[in-house]
Amino acid sequence: MVESVSADTFSLDYGDGSVTVEMDDGDRDADAYKLIPGDKVNVVGMVDDDLFEMTTIEASSVYVEKLGTTFYASAMDEDDVRISVTTPVVISETLVQGTVDSVGDDQFTVDTGADKLVVQTEGLGYDPLDDEGYQKVEVGDRVSVTGNIDAAFFGGLEFAADSIVILEENGGETAS
Repeated sequence: MVESVSADTFSLDYGDGSVTVEMDDGDRDADAYKLIPGDKVNVVGMVDDDLFEMTTIEASSVYVEKLGTTFYASAMDEDDVRISVTTPVVISETLVQGTVDSVGDDQFTVDTGADKLVVQTEGLGYDPLDDEGYQKVEVGDRVSVTGNIDAAFFGGLEFAADSIVILEENGGETAS
């Protein structure tokens, strides 16, 4: 939900905190519609987590629920960004897609192509990393993970998975 709005940014309340979303006024056609606090939005973009700077999302599109309209950013405006995420209208849920790079006891690393993100699995109610059960996440699998992303104590990002879908299993077979 939009908390506050300025010329080229707005503050997004995602349920567990707030993050600044960067999108130029011209990209969201501010002359026709200005975002206002309380607007429910769906932000698709890239997390920009530069060292010693505040984490922001560089929006590639912003869907405004009450308008049923999506505003798209100009490709000319994009900065060097790190992790591809989608923030749906469901508050505090984030979607990350990529290839599993490594697997540990209760976590795995997803390579998004722009960066790597550690996904914590202990809150799922089952273990997708063991040899039991239907789902087994392995190195090389292409996955889509929903969950919550938070800043870690020492400056990194932590991602707690709520659900995992294997889009393509290691070896190129599509999962059903």
